Amino acid sequence: MLSALIVAAVFGLGECRMRDHGGMYYGRLIGSLQEYAHGIKGTAYAVDESTIFVKGFAYDGMGPDAYFWVGSTPRPSPEGYILPYPEEYYDKDPPVLRAYNKTDVILKLPPGRKLRDIKWLSVWCRRFTVNFGEVFIPPNLEPPRMRVLPEFRRLAHGLRSGNITILDAKTFYIPNLHYDGAGPDAYFWVGNGSEPGPYGIKVPNEIRSLEPLRGYLGEDIEIQLPGNLTVYDIDWLAVWCVQYQHNFGHVNIPKDLDVPPALGQTKITTSSPIPEPGGEIFSNCRDLLDERMQVQWRIDGDFLQVTVSAKIREDQYMSFGISGEDGRSSMVGGDIVVAFYNKEKGTFHAVDYYMSATSQCDGQNGVCPDERIGGRNDVQLVNGERRNGVTTVTYRRPLHTNEPINDRPVARSGDTSIIAAIGPLNSNYEAYAHAPNDKTNEDVRIDFGSKNDGQCLGSLYNLPDEEELQPWKPEVIKSETMFSVRIGPSGGKRGYSAITGITPWGICYYINDLIIPEIYVVRGKTYTFIVEAGNDPTNRAKYHPFYITDNMDGGFGQDTEAQQRKQRLFAGVGYDAEGFPYPTAAGRYCEWEHSTIDKSEESETFEEYRETLRLKCQPGEPSVLNWTVPKESPDILYYQCYIHKHLGWKIHVLDTEDSLSSAERGPSLATCLSIISLITTIFFTISSR
Repeated sequence: MLSALIVAAVFGLGECRMRDHGGMYYGRLIGSLQEYAHGIKGTAYAVDESTIFVKGFAYDGMGPDAYFWVGSTPRPSPEGYILPYPEEYYDKDPPVLRAYNKTDVILKLPPGRKLRDIKWLSVWCRRFTVNFGEVFIPPNLEPPRMRVLPEFRRLAHGLRSGNITILDAKTFYIPNLHYDGAGPDAYFWVGNGSEPGPYGIKVPNEIRSLEPLRGYLGEDIEIQLPGNLTVYDIDWLAVWCVQYQHNFGHVNIPKDLDVPPALGQTKITTSSPIPEPGGEIFSNCRDLLDERMQVQWRIDGDFLQVTVSAKIREDQYMSFGISGEDGRSSMVGGDIVVAFYNKEKGTFHAVDYYMSATSQCDGQNGVCPDERIGGRNDVQLVNGERRNGVTTVTYRRPLHTNEPINDRPVARSGDTSIIAAIGPLNSNYEAYAHAPNDKTNEDVRIDFGSKNDGQCLGSLYNLPDEEELQPWKPEVIKSETMFSVRIGPSGGKRGYSAITGITPWGICYYINDLIIPEIYVVRGKTYTFIVEAGNDPTNRAKYHPFYITDNMDGGFGQDTEAQQRKQRLFAGVGYDAEGFPYPTAAGRYCEWEHSTIDKSEESETFEEYRETLRLKCQPGEPSVLNWTVPKESPDILYYQCYIHKHLGWKIHVLDTEDSLSSAERGPSLATCLSIISLITTIFFTISSR
């Protein structure tokens, strides 16, 4: 082990990053300032080739004309020049150094000058030509440098970029970034291991927001790692879909980095405390749910008083409370307050809830008001307000109750893991299931006994109103026997989610180049599916084998054996000699991609939307699935993906073709063109053999 450390130090690997006793990284060590007068102290580091960081600089300020001074003579002398400090005086006459007591100082060399051009740093008095203290630049010093990485791997959703640069230990520069923005829950994502996985950390985007990523069209951006995380702590940077656990593309972080330290160049300012509806100012405020919700709090005697605000619709609730587990965001076991506005009565409510499970309350288990499961509502409503789309509710709850099962105690000091969510109300004004990105997914902690914890960044009233989008008309295919199966984007709020009521993961099946149409088939008749949904199991983002089932969710391959036994299979699945199932219909990969970024919100119809897409196919051949509809088939089946859930939709099974009216039998122009394209593909495939 000792020999390995010695080798690393000699060759400038891990040990080259000089850290103080607290483990902080400041760059390449230059040395400690030698004191000659006026209490000069401090340790100098090379941040990069033109920047010096002095840790713990001390000086009594008694010199009449003293400055930071550098030069190339063998020792400090009048033949040097000033390094202005503070930094804002680079273009002005800098002030004489005042007194400093263990102050951290960043010094920038003039444009065009490098550390290799100087031999020393001094605190120098020009009037009396006296050197108060100095440090010499070691010969052959190699300062940390920016590191250029490859571009993002191109796996899904049109993700691509130029070569990514690590600017410092926390900052990435991503040039020419392209991403279609269609992933429902995608973020910049970092973590450890050979490749991205679900155990990672979200990285704020270029405007320091943790909203799901928007589309990018060739933009140059910078992002910074959160908290105390640095590039030395991670193995990769990815664009990752949290909900569906899919990697859209990533770049690996080398182990031999020697990049500049991040010394607090980015400062996040906080807003002033926000008044509660009653006019009193809470000194504690925290943004939640990507700044869509704000919570303010204080302990008042034996009670915790909370004001929770969110920009929500009148048919939605907002919830806030204590996590079911310390150290992580756990809805199960959570003790929360659900706050909402009853638009029928014009009243505000704050209701005590306990979550024994994430399912709907059945009177015994699930997300239940305490009163429904034998407890009581220990929450007292103080007041409420709804203005400009923002609902604000203030309530009080005891720090301790006599319900140890339903209620968790509120600690007077120390961090408490909290949870929050936004979701729809059902007809009984009870909390209903929320979307995956409408709840806390990471461990968020609050010290309820704190004061002046004002971390809210802005006003909820400045958030744009949620636009009501008209869904596209569901597509239907009747009286056809040949179908093309390809992949395409799920169409945002107008497409898959509007048609099915299910949140997709950004892509879905396009049948005859229509987005998840409902297909009509007849018992006893044979149908052909030409499948081009990907046949490379190593790239699961583009591997979507097609099968037909009675299960509306799909994803047979990821279910347990017990779950698989509950599902009937009708086509697209075979069994090997040992009885293990495998998909039989995959084929080469063809995807309708965004020509630029996702235009679903701007497209009134699917036909308009498809004009914004382009079909891209990988080399190879399609897979052909012939299916004769069994006589005993149920009336409703589903075409789905064998590997992933929620890519397909319904198949209607009829007894006879007479069940279809003659007016419904004519295929659409789009379908005819798709079939012609499909037949042409098959012809050229056969001709090339």
